[in-house]
Amino acid sequence: MSVNWRTSAIILFVLAGVFVAKKSAAQVTSSAIPSADQPGFVEPAAESPASPPVVSHHEIRIGDQTIGYSATAGTLPVTDLEGNPLANLFYVYYQRTDKANDQQRPLTFSFNGGPGSASVWMHIGYTGPKRLKIDAEGFPVQPFGVEDNPFSILDVTDLVYIDPVNTGFSRPLPGVDPTQFFGVTNDIDYLARWIEQFVTHYERWTSPKILKGESYGTTRVAGLARRLQSAHRIFVDGVILVSPTGLGIERAGPVSAALILPHYAATAWYHGQLDESLQSRNLEEILPEVEAFALDELLPALARGGFLDEERRQQIAARAAQYAGVSPEFVLNHNLVVPISSWRKELLRHERLTVGRLDARYRGVDREAAGVVYDYDPALTSWNHSFTPAINHYLRNELGYRTELSYNIFGPVSPWDRTGDQTGEDLRRSMAENPWLKVMIQAGYYDGGTDYFSAKYTMWNLDPSGAFRDRLRFETYRSGHMMYLRDEDLPTSNEHVRDFIKWSIPAPNTPARW
Repeated sequence: MSVNWRTSAIILFVLAGVFVAKKSAAQVTSSAIPSADQPGFVEPAAESPASPPVVSHHEIRIGDQTIGYSATAGTLPVTDLEGNPLANLFYVYYQRTDKANDQQRPLTFSFNGGPGSASVWMHIGYTGPKRLKIDAEGFPVQPFGVEDNPFSILDVTDLVYIDPVNTGFSRPLPGVDPTQFFGVTNDIDYLARWIEQFVTHYERWTSPKILKGESYGTTRVAGLARRLQSAHRIFVDGVILVSPTGLGIERAGPVSAALILPHYAATAWYHGQLDESLQSRNLEEILPEVEAFALDELLPALARGGFLDEERRQQIAARAAQYAGVSPEFVLNHNLVVPISSWRKELLRHERLTVGRLDARYRGVDREAAGVVYDYDPALTSWNHSFTPAINHYLRNELGYRTELSYNIFGPVSPWDRTGDQTGEDLRRSMAENPWLKVMIQAGYYDGGTDYFSAKYTMWNLDPSGAFRDRLRFETYRSGHMMYLRDEDLPTSNEHVRDFIKWSIPAPNTPARW
């Protein structure tokens, strides 16, 4: 009887422990995304061994063509220099199947940013064969899911969407320190090794290659162009920078303060906050005027700081306020340097609304109209609403990829080592050494995270010699950070990519020389 009692007690104790463990696990899982970078968070390790890739076959109508393609969802390991596996990187590879000689078809590697963001955004929002269901301006609608993307670039290039470590389904192997992947240089280093492995695995060495990055992904692909070229002897033909970062090109102080003004003007125009003399004009007519003022008048005034003549200070404040949609007093109170966080609160304060960071067309509602920082970015919140269920349904149900891992739209990658960012110079050096390499920048007027005029400044200063001007393209859109979410800009932006790829690939037997 004593043995039975002790046995029962042990069973009850074990069951209670299991219940508590399950409850704790459920609590961690339910808050994984918002708490991923908090102290104490432990990201689950990769499944080892990696699951085999899942291949499915599909058709899509692009333009006047019906295109057959395969979709491969799987993982390939990240290895160290000795070939030892360190992590499993998840990817989705789309390959056109109705054309012969596919080894000569262009191959585009696509990355999003963060750092810490999965490749979901351009995957099911932009260039892939499926697009998430949203309204014409990019707002979420139900039922969630994806549909055919008739503007996909799959007709001209095969596509690889890659999730860096701790994003998507990509994870370090058990016992591997994940921090070795987190930093400008480390990120570029391991991804270059992975790309070489992918090219070898799928026999794509002779394919023309394009790198496409968005946001921090532009830092990534700018650095990858150089690393692939110098360390792996993989020379790419084109680099596409969507909503680019600064790429390590210096712009602090008065320069950055002046460059943001055209974004303010575009946003104020969108929300009807300019005076009638400006509001009645076309946006593309106004912006060159604002750009000229920012460079030729505002920047020199800011450079003089507190020694700017008072009369001139008043003149500059009045003009800047007119373009930014705020009062001269607001500009003067900030010593002519209007912080973007304060401006997002100020522009529509009289309506108790804020404007978004990544897309200033989106409006938010804060607890209080007072203050200088908004409670949340209404643009990013809206996108998370629609992208998260869509990508999970698509990968798990439509492509049939099975895993118990969570798909990290944003994964834990902190602390991120940002030292040594010279990716702009890396890209310039790659263009110098590879006369075929061309670059295109795509930017949205309403993007306040990586604003379009700063992107233009980056292009201007990428190569101070001016030798590469005929190999650089710059395209702008009446959208935000993800210009492709707007129905009007999706076909246009994809067509710009399609034309760029065709332009980037040299004609047969064209020598690579200056």
